[in-house]
Amino acid sequence: MLEDLPFEFEGHAVAGYTGGRMGRMPLLLMHGLGPGASIASAFQAVLPFLTRHFHVFAMDWIGFGRSARKQSEPYFDFSFWVRQARALIERMPTGPVAVFGHSMSGAVSLRLAASEPRVAAVMTTGSVGTRFPVNAHLQRLWTYPRSLDDLRVSMRSLMYDATGLDDELLAKRWAVLADGDYGDYFTRMFDPSQALADTWEISAEELARIKVPYTFVHGRDDLACPAEETSMRLAQHILHSDLALIARCGHAPSVEHPQKICALVRSAFSSVVQFEREI
Repeated sequence: MLEDLPFEFEGHAVAGYTGGRMGRMPLLLMHGLGPGASIASAFQAVLPFLTRHFHVFAMDWIGFGRSARKQSEPYFDFSFWVRQARALIERMPTGPVAVFGHSMSGAVSLRLAASEPRVAAVMTTGSVGTRFPVNAHLQRLWTYPRSLDDLRVSMRSLMYDATGLDDELLAKRWAVLADGDYGDYFTRMFDPSQALADTWEISAEELARIKVPYTFVHGRDDLACPAEETSMRLAQHILHSDLALIARCGHAPSVEHPQKICALVRSAFSSVVQFEREI
């Protein structure tokens, strides 16, 4: 579905991916942070739709998925990840691009939309970008799970209903976590958690500079990053922004409600993409 598109960024090997239809609107797809986070684990259920309608470009963040680990601390480095996103945009076809970011990548999307003239429209799911207290659920997702059973417990803070979690998806996450001494790297990345979370705050002045169509999508039951503390506050500062809350949904909308996410993608990017009618 996606082909490898490896590249180097500031001396680090990046696992990049591309797929979909040449000549269609390029879409920058970005995952969030957490145990076993990657493009594959975050977007598997919606990739068939996205690659049917876009020319998709994606990557695993440095420190996650198949990308290399960051060579020096801080391992949690928001500005570094923003630069990594810009590096992938430079490798995308010239002209306007669409952006779809999840969680931490929602904050990256906000910064890009405020400063990158190529960004034509944006959709985020479970976006952060405000300053809010790191709660017990977000702390659980930022704590290294020592076993597959621990990972299952962590998923309870990620999803509204984790009882039916797909074993394949769980296995993809665990494969990343079980790689050598990654546990120490992961633990050091998220300490101290509150100070790190504060670094992704996007100022009201930056938000006011966003003029492109912007759609916030958030699980109404998001425990880790509650909508009322994140997307609902952010949307108030962006002209023309829309906000959709999904019922019975936690912090993984593309995993829990892929059909709704595909419908919202159609709405979010309707001003820049000619979507084909579904048969």
